[in-house]
Amino acid sequence: MKKILLLSDTHSYIDKKMIKYVKQADEVWHAGDIGDLHVTDTLKSLKQLHAVYGNIDNSQIRNEFPKHLKFKCEGVNVWITHIGGYPPKYNSQVRDELKRNPPDIFITGHSHILKIMHDKTLNLLHINPGAIGTHGFHKVRTMVRFEIDGKNIKKLEVIEFQR
Repeated sequence: MKKILLLSDTHSYIDKKMIKYVKQADEVWHAGDIGDLHVTDTLKSLKQLHAVYGNIDNSQIRNEFPKHLKFKCEGVNVWITHIGGYPPKYNSQVRDELKRNPPDIFITGHSHILKIMHDKTLNLLHINPGAIGTHGFHKVRTMVRFEIDGKNIKKLEVIEFQR
């Protein structure tokens, strides 16, 4: 079993409240718009990190992290990318691949809007954890945590902080 903390759109921001939840997780997944390598260096110093770059990230971040990241956690296939859209209107850059080879969990960032939804057509769980940074229009900072036990995704929980 793995405890996952999922976040996105830090935009160079990290604080003690976030770190408290990082320490409780087995792995941290970051869906892009990191902003500064200080964020990911801090996360990596505490837990295993899976991350992708986002549209605001500079060449240094893009050299360290991929645009798309596909991996297996326990028995669950995961795909993380920053700009992916939502069911059924996925971004044109991912749509065909999603239809050919859908993961169990498809994770995106970018919109700063928290959404967790099941795509019945592709039989996948889509998660956008919203934005945990302080840059942007969102009023509430959000992250998502959950557990993966074999092929089961359970105990999904939204963590909210006021800006």
